[in-house]
Amino acid sequence: MEVIKTAIEGVYIIEPKVFGDARGYFFESFSEREFKEKLGDIRFVQDNESMSKFGVMRGLHFQRPPYAQSKLVRCVKGEVMDVAVDIRKGSPTYGQHVAVKLSADNHLQFFIPQGFAHGFSVLSESVIIQYKCNEFYHPEADGGISILDESLDIDWGITLEEALLSEKDTKHPKLADFDSPFVYQENC
Repeated sequence: MEVIKTAIEGVYIIEPKVFGDARGYFFESFSEREFKEKLGDIRFVQDNESMSKFGVMRGLHFQRPPYAQSKLVRCVKGEVMDVAVDIRKGSPTYGQHVAVKLSADNHLQFFIPQGFAHGFSVLSESVIIQYKCNEFYHPEADGGISILDESLDIDWGITLEEALLSEKDTKHPKLADFDSPFVYQENC
C-alpha cells in the first residue's frame, strides 16, 4: 500500500496495490502489520457499513473523549466525497479540512485520526462505504459540527438543493459556536 500525505498532518490517503487481469482484480484492503509499519500501532475494534443514495450528506460526526475514534474509510460501491475537518483546539490547521473522492473504482482509503470530524456526500446513484474504528461506538459520546457551515468552505460535489440530511445533522453547531473537546498535541 502507498500512504499519501495530505495537507493536514496525520490525515492520510491510502492507495492499495491492485492486481487485475481479465478475470477481475484482487487487493489487500487491510494488513495490520503493514498499517502498523507505515502509520502506527492502531488497533481497530469495530467495522461499520453504511448504504446511502444520491445526495445524502452525513456528518460531520465524531465521538468525544474518552471514546474518540480514528477511522479507516473505504467505498465498496459507488462514489463519495469524504471529508475530515480538524477540530483540535490549538492546531495550526484548526477548522481546515481534507476532502477525497473515494470510489469502488479507485479503491482509495482515507485514514482520519482522533480529533477530526468526519462526513461524506454521495455522488453516485447509491453508495456503500465501510470503515474501521479503533474505539467502540458509544452513543453518549456522539458529537458533531454542522455539515452546512459555509465557513468550512467544503466542496461537497453536490448542491445543497440536492442534499438529503437527517434532522440530527441539521442541528449541530457551526464551528464558530463549537467548544471542541480535543486539544492539539504537537508530534501526535
